[in-house]
Amino acid sequence: MSRLRALLAAVALLGAANAWAVNPEDRLPDPAQEARARAISKDLRCMVCAGQTIDDSTAPVAQALRKMVRDRIVAGDTDEEVLDAVAKRYGDYALLKPRFSAENLVLWIGPFLVLILGGWGAVQFIRAGRAAPVDAAPLSEAERAALRDIEGA
Repeated sequence: MSRLRALLAAVALLGAANAWAVNPEDRLPDPAQEARARAISKDLRCMVCAGQTIDDSTAPVAQALRKMVRDRIVAGDTDEEVLDAVAKRYGDYALLKPRFSAENLVLWIGPFLVLILGGWGAVQFIRAGRAAPVDAAPLSEAERAALRDIEGA
């Protein structure tokens, strides 16, 4: 039973590790600005963590990005200006929701193209299967005899 408790405690601590991602001293004194910073942070990807936002990550890069976001907010930037500054510095990969642009057109149109081409290919495959010619020539006497031998064996 004590092993189960230890396992549950370990799981709880691992789950709570992300709660310590934003240090209390990094938070902005203005609650509205802090709420904006947290909302923006949820839209930014940690560059070294797999699939985590900078708000959830404890990596130094994420901490630097959180500081950059808060500094830009204190400087008076809008949310869009903050996201533009991060994208300019780290590229569109830093954005969890990539923007529609010529550079990432494949990200937006690619899935639809694959779906359309796959559907077209499936239709062609089905049509080719239906249109396959059937050899309706009658069996010769030698073929009938060979078939009787096979069936009799």
